[in-house]
Amino acid sequence: MFTGIVTDVGEIVAIEEHGSARRIAIACSYPLQSIAIGASIANGGICLTVTALSAGADGSTVFSVDASSETIARTTLGSWTKGQRLNLERALRLGDELGGHIVSGHIDGVAEVLSREDRDGTARFAFRAPRSLAKFIAEKGSVALDGTSLTVNKVDGDTFTVMMIPHTLAVTTWGAARPGDTANLEVDTMARYAARLADTRDAGY
Repeated sequence: MFTGIVTDVGEIVAIEEHGSARRIAIACSYPLQSIAIGASIANGGICLTVTALSAGADGSTVFSVDASSETIARTTLGSWTKGQRLNLERALRLGDELGGHIVSGHIDGVAEVLSREDRDGTARFAFRAPRSLAKFIAEKGSVALDGTSLTVNKVDGDTFTVMMIPHTLAVTTWGAARPGDTANLEVDTMARYAARLADTRDAGY
């Protein structure tokens, strides 16, 4: 479980193919001794399990994660390359501040950046969501995009907009995002269940 509050930006240092699966090594600034094998870390919003740990030559911590063919097919992970930067978040611990919203790290689909408008240090992004997920995105509701908890400003069909403040742009990968980029999208859990309840009610269950 996560909150969508990014706590580090990592960099992919190696990618290895293992049949239909993939092993990815990521350098970060988390202290080596603070990460355990088997720990969950959200990488670009995707909850992945730490399978190996080592110290980087530059003093960084390098952790490895394995991704299945299902994850590769349903997220942006299939297009990740060496040198790419990723938003990171450690799993939520009991007693931690819930600064964003409840995020599972289970990606629902991939959204596309349609436009970016910068003004006074802030940036207004417009996204297109997969049509099947549009009903879960509501004005003033929450979404997680590449692991970042964001508030939806406006919705029009399968497109929606969010505003990002200077701090968010500075401490996440969003500062470098441009139209045409893609992002891992996780809809709000409450919206998903509310829509499911409405569907079952309309179906007479």
